[in-house]
Amino acid sequence: MSLGTILLIVVVLMLLGAVPTWPHSKTWGYAPVSGLGVLLVVVVLLMMLGRL
Repeated sequence: MSLGTILLIVVVLMLLGAVPTWPHSKTWGYAPVSGLGVLLVVVVLLMMLGRL
């Protein structure tokens, strides 16, 4: 497995973990998810361009 694939898997797992489903995190909104979503898009674009 390449570094890009491992990084993509880690970012996807972080994105799933940031979804506000627990009672204490419902007031957070979607800010953690949107920040990790942007990171996921950047990683995917870098993988597609062959830079990662």
